Amino acid sequence: MQDSASNVASQEWLDAVRWDANGLVPAIAQDATTGDVLMMAWMNKEALQLSAQEGHAVYWSRSRAQLWRKGESSGHQQVIREIRLDCDADVVLLKVEQKGGIACHTGRRSCFYRRLESGSWTVTDPVLKNPALIYGNGGGHGHE
Repeated sequence: MQDSASNVASQEWLDAVRWDANGLVPAIAQDATTGDVLMMAWMNKEALQLSAQEGHAVYWSRSRAQLWRKGESSGHQQVIREIRLDCDADVVLLKVEQKGGIACHTGRRSCFYRRLESGSWTVTDPVLKNPALIYGNGGGHGHE
């Protein structure tokens, strides 16, 4: 992370984000080295602030209505190299180092493993590790 702790402690940068009606912003995780898009999740203000402070991705789970630290159950943390905000200030981009090479709860490198071909979704990327082996419970549930 390039921000100093004092810059991150200020609320001004958080207030510049255009949060939706639920207080959320979409966050895209991108491999900092290859540029591959790994996943998309949601962040609330606390998740974004914690991500910047801790240097690891923290997201907001809409289904569980709680914060979740990427990799807390899988070990596949995302170390943040850079945080960017788009031109409309309503999408966050995290450039990350993906620990373990797996971002998706399905055991794949990326959540974007299906491609539209001839009117149907074709799986293009292999499972790198069985989710049951990652989570020990028969698979993850919506990221983590």
